[in-house]
Amino acid sequence: MDIWLTLVLTIHVLVAISIIFLVLLQHGKGADMGAAFGSGSSGSLFGATGSANFLSRTTAALAAVFFLTSLGLAYLATHRPQTTGGGSVMQGVTAPPPAAAPKPAGDVPQPADVPKPADAPAGSKANDVPK
Repeated sequence: MDIWLTLVLTIHVLVAISIIFLVLLQHGKGADMGAAFGSGSSGSLFGATGSANFLSRTTAALAAVFFLTSLGLAYLATHRPQTTGGGSVMQGVTAPPPAAAPKPAGDVPQPADVPKPADAPAGSKANDVPK
Protein backbone atom coordinates (compact mmCIF):
# COMPACT_ATOMS: atom_id res chain seq x y z
CA MET A 1 0.00 0.00 0.00
CA ASP A 2 2.92 2.34 0.64
CA ILE A 3 4.13 1.84 -2.93
CA TRP A 4 0.78 3.02 -4.27
CA LEU A 5 0.81 6.04 -1.99
CA THR A 6 4.31 7.00 -3.12
CA LEU A 7 3.42 6.50 -6.79
CA VAL A 8 0.21 8.53 -6.66
CA LEU A 9 1.90 11.27 -4.62
CA THR A 10 4.74 11.51 -7.15
CA ILE A 11 2.29 11.75 -10.06
CA HIS A 12 0.28 14.35 -8.14
CA VAL A 13 3.30 16.60 -7.56
CA LEU A 14 4.52 16.29 -11.17
CA VAL A 15 1.06 17.13 -12.52
CA ALA A 16 0.80 20.12 -10.18
CA ILE A 17 4.15 21.48 -11.39
CA SER A 18 3.10 20.89 -15.01
CA ILE A 19 -0.16 22.77 -14.51
CA ILE A 20 1.71 25.71 -13.01
CA PHE A 21 4.12 25.71 -15.96
CA LEU A 22 1.32 25.54 -18.55
CA VAL A 23 -0.74 28.27 -16.93
CA LEU A 24 2.26 30.58 -16.85
CA LEU A 25 3.03 29.73 -20.48
CA GLN A 26 -0.41 30.71 -21.78
CA HIS A 27 -1.28 34.18 -22.93
CA GLY A 28 -4.09 36.19 -21.42
CA LYS A 29 -7.25 37.13 -23.30
CA GLY A 30 -5.82 40.56 -24.17
CA ALA A 31 -2.77 39.05 -25.89
CA ASP A 32 -4.87 37.98 -28.90
CA MET A 33 -5.29 41.59 -29.99
CA GLY A 34 -1.58 41.88 -30.77
CA ALA A 35 -1.68 38.71 -32.88
CA ALA A 36 -4.38 40.21 -35.09
CA PHE A 37 -2.01 42.99 -36.17
CA GLY A 38 0.85 40.69 -37.11
CA SER A 39 2.90 40.27 -33.96
CA GLY A 40 4.44 37.09 -35.29
CA SER A 41 2.50 34.36 -33.48
CA SER A 42 0.85 33.20 -36.69
CA GLY A 43 4.13 31.62 -37.79
CA SER A 44 4.41 29.51 -34.65
CA LEU A 45 4.41 25.74 -34.46
CA PHE A 46 0.65 25.43 -33.85
CA GLY A 47 -0.54 28.38 -35.98
CA ALA A 48 -2.25 31.56 -34.83
CA THR A 49 -4.82 29.94 -32.51
CA GLY A 50 -3.43 26.42 -32.42
CA SER A 51 -1.11 27.03 -29.49
CA ALA A 52 -3.91 28.47 -27.37
CA ASN A 53 -6.13 25.46 -28.05
CA PHE A 54 -3.32 22.98 -27.45
CA LEU A 55 -2.21 24.60 -24.19
CA SER A 56 -5.73 25.01 -22.84
CA ARG A 57 -6.66 21.41 -23.67
CA THR A 58 -3.47 20.11 -22.13
CA THR A 59 -4.14 22.18 -19.01
CA ALA A 60 -7.68 20.79 -18.81
CA ALA A 61 -6.41 17.21 -19.17
CA LEU A 62 -3.79 17.74 -16.47
CA ALA A 63 -6.41 19.32 -14.21
CA ALA A 64 -8.52 16.16 -14.59
CA VAL A 65 -5.50 14.00 -13.69
CA PHE A 66 -4.79 16.28 -10.71
CA PHE A 67 -8.39 15.86 -9.54
CA LEU A 68 -8.18 12.06 -9.85
CA THR A 69 -4.88 11.87 -7.99
CA SER A 70 -6.34 14.07 -5.25
CA LEU A 71 -9.20 11.61 -4.85
CA GLY A 72 -6.76 8.71 -4.93
CA LEU A 73 -4.59 10.25 -2.22
CA ALA A 74 -7.63 10.88 -0.05
CA TYR A 75 -8.73 7.26 -0.45
CA LEU A 76 -5.27 5.86 0.26
CA ALA A 77 -4.86 8.06 3.34
CA THR A 78 -8.17 7.03 4.89
CA HIS A 79 -8.03 3.32 4.04
CA ARG A 80 -4.50 2.61 5.20
CA PRO A 81 -4.23 -0.74 7.00
CA GLN A 82 -2.95 -0.56 10.56
CA THR A 83 0.35 -2.38 10.78
CA THR A 84 0.57 -2.39 14.58
CA GLY A 85 -2.78 -4.10 15.12
CA GLY A 86 -4.37 -1.04 16.68
CA GLY A 87 -3.63 0.59 19.95
CA SER A 88 -2.87 3.86 21.56
CA VAL A 89 -0.44 6.53 20.50
CA MET A 90 1.12 6.25 23.96
CA GLN A 91 1.46 2.46 23.73
CA GLY A 92 5.28 2.27 23.78
CA VAL A 93 5.96 5.17 26.15
CA THR A 94 7.33 4.40 29.62
CA ALA A 95 6.62 6.61 32.63
CA PRO A 96 9.58 8.46 34.17
CA PRO A 97 10.63 7.44 37.71
CA PRO A 98 9.01 9.47 40.50
CA ALA A 99 10.98 12.51 41.58
CA ALA A 100 12.46 12.68 45.10
CA ALA A 101 10.52 14.80 47.57
CA PRO A 102 12.09 18.24 48.09
CA LYS A 103 13.68 18.96 51.46
CA PRO A 104 12.22 21.65 53.70
CA ALA A 105 13.81 25.11 53.47
CA GLY A 106 15.06 25.05 57.07
CA ASP A 107 17.41 22.12 56.42
CA VAL A 108 19.43 23.91 53.73
CA PRO A 109 23.09 24.01 54.87
CA GLN A 110 24.76 27.42 54.88
CA PRO A 111 28.32 27.71 53.54
CA ALA A 112 30.91 28.21 56.26
CA ASP A 113 32.95 30.84 54.42
CA VAL A 114 30.12 33.38 54.05
CA PRO A 115 30.86 36.20 56.54
CA LYS A 116 28.05 37.16 58.84
CA PRO A 117 27.44 40.85 59.65
CA ALA A 118 29.02 40.37 63.09
CA ASP A 119 32.21 38.93 61.51
CA ALA A 120 32.91 42.09 59.46
CA PRO A 121 36.37 43.70 59.87
CA ALA A 122 36.66 46.22 62.70
CA GLY A 123 37.41 49.33 60.67
CA SER A 124 34.69 48.95 58.04
CA LYS A 125 31.30 50.53 58.19
CA ALA A 126 28.33 50.02 55.94
CA ASN A 127 28.41 53.71 54.92
CA ASP A 128 32.18 53.76 54.18
CA VAL A 129 31.97 54.68 50.49
CA PRO A 130 34.94 56.46 48.89
CA LYS A 131 34.11 59.91 47.63
